[in-house]
Amino acid sequence: MIRSAIVIGGGIAGMASAAVLGRMGASVTVLEQAPMLGEVGAGLQVSPNGLCVLRALGLEPELINRGALRANAVSLRDYRRSGEVARLDLQRLAPDQAYYFVHRADLLDVLKGAAKRASADIRLHQPVTEVRKGDIPEVVLANGDVLRAELIIGADGVHSVARSSLNPKSSAFFTKQVAWRAIVPNVVAHPKEARVYMGPGKHIVSYPLRGGSFVNLVAVEERNDWQDEGWQQHGDPDQLRATFAKFTGGAAPLLDAVEQTSLWGLFRHPVASTWYDQGVALVGDAAHPMLPFMAQGANMALEDAWDLGRALKAGSIRSYQSRRLKRVTKVVKATQGNAKRYHLRSGPIRLAAHLGLKTVSKVAPSLMLKPFDWLYRHDVTDKRF
Repeated sequence: MIRSAIVIGGGIAGMASAAVLGRMGASVTVLEQAPMLGEVGAGLQVSPNGLCVLRALGLEPELINRGALRANAVSLRDYRRSGEVARLDLQRLAPDQAYYFVHRADLLDVLKGAAKRASADIRLHQPVTEVRKGDIPEVVLANGDVLRAELIIGADGVHSVARSSLNPKSSAFFTKQVAWRAIVPNVVAHPKEARVYMGPGKHIVSYPLRGGSFVNLVAVEERNDWQDEGWQQHGDPDQLRATFAKFTGGAAPLLDAVEQTSLWGLFRHPVASTWYDQGVALVGDAAHPMLPFMAQGANMALEDAWDLGRALKAGSIRSYQSRRLKRVTKVVKATQGNAKRYHLRSGPIRLAAHLGLKTVSKVAPSLMLKPFDWLYRHDVTDKRF
């Protein structure tokens, strides 16, 4: 068992890791490059597999108190017609399972509170320029300071400094897809479900946040002209509406309500080949960046944090990667296929696919969730420490 750890990155992966390791009795320091932690990001979905970790940390009640909504369904819809194509009834999950919609800032705040209660030292405005692995690994800050601990955890995202200390540089490629993100007032009395409006080469996802007062919007379009990666680039709401002007179904009033939006170029990165070596470990996007089409980024980060803690407790940290690699690789692969199903072009193939979904949804609704058992029924906390 380690006595000291430095976590690089104060996001979901970083705060979850700090909470887990602090709970184990380690002295944890979190280094976050931003000058403050605030309303960063938008909505996210906590599926049953990620919720297992939050429950093990005793955080589910606090999440609910902050306005997290328990989801009833995922509703697949046509971009121009009213009514459903198909429905994944989340109320058919096992009795001990639940699925939540939550604002990223709220989940982050809950995890930060857990980390602080575990005595983690959270330091803001601490950009890291270098990570040095070794018997006593080191972190070099932008101001030249050098910090040491028994373990350094890279939770610093897709452009991870820690990852580069363990792996050769890898190149990402643009998927020819761009995501628009926005949070709007709930002008449509949006029910507690995620709605996916599927159109040729485009789709929109919407779901309620913060007790139903707001709606999270993610609108994805296929596009060739994009250079920069990142989700904090400002977009033009009128351009968003023009791009999705043919979405005349239930998403239209939500698009009309957009006042601010950001753009996110979707890039694919390879899963890291090495997740641990000589006192440096990777969690979350630093190890396995993934596209957003199965809403698993935060959930995989939560799983990583717990599994890393379990490996450390057992004294076999090298088993961490071997346990996680197969699972996250499968999630990454499944995520990449979802966009294709949402973006089917008009024609016989699209009609047949939608008819098939509608038939199964009505005749055998329980079968709609069956393909996700491998994902949602996985409980990384089944052997608690």
